[in-house]
Amino acid sequence: MKRLGKNHGAYHGETIDIRATLKDIETAAQHHGWSSETFYEHAGLKWLALHRSSRVPHPASRIYISAGIHGDEPAAPLAALRLLQENQWPANAEIFLLPCLNPAGFTVNQRENAAGLDLNRDYRNSRAAETRAHIAWLDRQPKFDLYLCLHEDWESHGFYLYEQNPDGKPSLAEKIIQSVQAVCPVDQNEVIEGRPAQGGIIRPIVAPLERPDWPEAFYLISHKSRQGYTLEAPSDFELFVRVNALAAAVMVAVNP
Repeated sequence: MKRLGKNHGAYHGETIDIRATLKDIETAAQHHGWSSETFYEHAGLKWLALHRSSRVPHPASRIYISAGIHGDEPAAPLAALRLLQENQWPANAEIFLLPCLNPAGFTVNQRENAAGLDLNRDYRNSRAAETRAHIAWLDRQPKFDLYLCLHEDWESHGFYLYEQNPDGKPSLAEKIIQSVQAVCPVDQNEVIEGRPAQGGIIRPIVAPLERPDWPEAFYLISHKSRQGYTLEAPSDFELFVRVNALAAAVMVAVNP
């Protein structure tokens, strides 16, 4: 499995019709009994929040999953769609799934929103209306036991992840990497994105108050969950490889 060599200076791979993808997502969610809420709407685009109740009286875990905050990372919403269609969720888990946090970006295949703001750096000052709407939605929800943020990296040599686990809970990182290796190369570099890494795992020292530009994961670890993973598929591989990688990572994380 080789890199395509298409990405020079930016993402130049396959794109998706986000309106059609969101329609398919809503259809799959409805078919499998999920509730759907539109927490923001602009220019005919919907920001969806999907919810699946536990199938047992007392859920063992509450899991938050988000995708599509960068409009040049099409594998993430497609992985959300795949997971909804396959419907292999654990019966004792309550799932909160936000399948696309930046649909406007996907309409022009750009990382940022329509106003040119990187939404994944906007969770401390919240300049964008869609970020404010997302935070307001988050604040209405219960605490999560686990969060998963689905991403891609157009520069990466393989799949990798960031782990935030400040309380030292049993790590899922190695299990996630092991599951992904069967369907996608893993980045084995000792430095990824300027941070020490081992076997595709980055465990950064997180100090949110020292950073002015919070990604979504910083808001989550500061306010909503004490364990989470940012999953990064390698954008310079075929789209189906990246979708497979993200879907495999999510499945092993929610079914540890």
